[in-house]
Amino acid sequence: MELCELTIEAAHRLLKTKEISSVELTRAVLDRIHAVEGSLDAFLKVSEKTALKQAEAADDKIGAGHCDPLTGIPLAIKDVICTAGVETTCGSKILEHFIPPYNATVIEKLERRGAVILGKTNMDEFAMGSSTENSGFKDTRNPWDPTRVPGGSSGGSAAAVAADMCLGALGSDTGGSIRQPASYCSTVGLKPTYGRVSRFGLVAFASSLDQIGPLSKTVTDCAVMLNAIAGYDPADSTSVPEDVPDYTAGLKLGLKGIRVGIPVEYTATEGIDPEVSAAVEQAVRVLEELGAQKVTVGLPHTDYAVAAYYVIAPSEASSNLARYDGVKYGARDKTQDDMIEMYRRTRSKGFGPEVQRRIIIGTYCLSAGYYDAYYGKASQIRSLIISDFNNAFESCDLIVSPVAPTPAFKIGEKVDDPLTMYLTDIFTLSANLAGIPGMSVPCGFSKKGLPIGLQLLGRHFNEEMLLKVAYNLEQATDFHKKKPDL
Repeated sequence: MELCELTIEAAHRLLKTKEISSVELTRAVLDRIHAVEGSLDAFLKVSEKTALKQAEAADDKIGAGHCDPLTGIPLAIKDVICTAGVETTCGSKILEHFIPPYNATVIEKLERRGAVILGKTNMDEFAMGSSTENSGFKDTRNPWDPTRVPGGSSGGSAAAVAADMCLGALGSDTGGSIRQPASYCSTVGLKPTYGRVSRFGLVAFASSLDQIGPLSKTVTDCAVMLNAIAGYDPADSTSVPEDVPDYTAGLKLGLKGIRVGIPVEYTATEGIDPEVSAAVEQAVRVLEELGAQKVTVGLPHTDYAVAAYYVIAPSEASSNLARYDGVKYGARDKTQDDMIEMYRRTRSKGFGPEVQRRIIIGTYCLSAGYYDAYYGKASQIRSLIISDFNNAFESCDLIVSPVAPTPAFKIGEKVDDPLTMYLTDIFTLSANLAGIPGMSVPCGFSKKGLPIGLQLLGRHFNEEMLLKVAYNLEQATDFHKKKPDL
């Protein structure tokens, strides 16, 4: 096994016993990036010199007897998370060459633990997309089939993990942007409960929906990363002062008596690929064999989730993205002396079509005379969706469903059909509206060899349940052991 193929858990054992060094591990991962980046375009920025310096510092820590589970581990960061001194573009031309003066809280936490930051991964512009085709710079390709998308908006992070270009990565999830690419690329991806992980330093798309989370090769690695980034942060007004457990502690507990909820609304959804349905059904049978009990639950307002999301998210985006005007930072159109015309041209040139579309939709929904009819109504639906989940969790411990209706689709297949693209997130949006944790874990492959993920949804702040169930499924199957042929 090559060093770049190691899991975080395995690499930690070897680092702790000094069988390998962080510098050796980091060089191996950087070599892997050099070998396959040209065919995948997963990264926007690789900070090779900085990474090797951090690896040297990690080796010094280990030599002094301080070896955290992430010390010396090479990780990748989605380019929507601020990194001091390292360009952070959010995949947008309007922030090209922008260098933040501070770190996001999650970066500070990783660096305190001695993690090695390899660089920034490609993404849909301002996290608006489901395929990473909306990046202002390049399209990322799926390691399992380079003619297909890796998912989005955290497609670069998922592709990098799947292709062994890092041992783990951070992404962000506003409507499925960690879970869907994890499903398409056969990685583990977790969107924590809203407020569980600090959003300070996460460039906002939709502030009531955005959440940072890990993408990893295994469930154990996912738990290790969540241990590092979870917790209250006074710098984030949406952070919740809830106790953070050790997410690795309960992984090996069995599933006897665990009630797995199957929403009737999800099984009845039109357009689900039969291979996806079969893989999910087989995963549920495995969970039953492991001691879990299958129960039917209802989420009656599911049909309204997509419509509500695409009012709330663009409305918040319209507000958040008003700050990008070419004055204080970012790109500026310098051809105009008139300030208003400069604003207009800067935003027209700096934002891509999808971002412009959502700003226009959001501005309309928030405008006088339409607020109550659109944003107000969508907020009411959101309350009903939260109530649906609360009621469902009275009769089950977690809910399972497909992550996406189909495996990864062809690059360019849906880019000119926004509505069809939006519907790829039909199973993931509700978790963001409700603020509950959601997770994707590999559960199969299509006949064409394309990955399929199982979505797990849990009660607020019950990531432990999702990780335990995902771990037991992972150990009973071998999907996580398969690697793309690159």
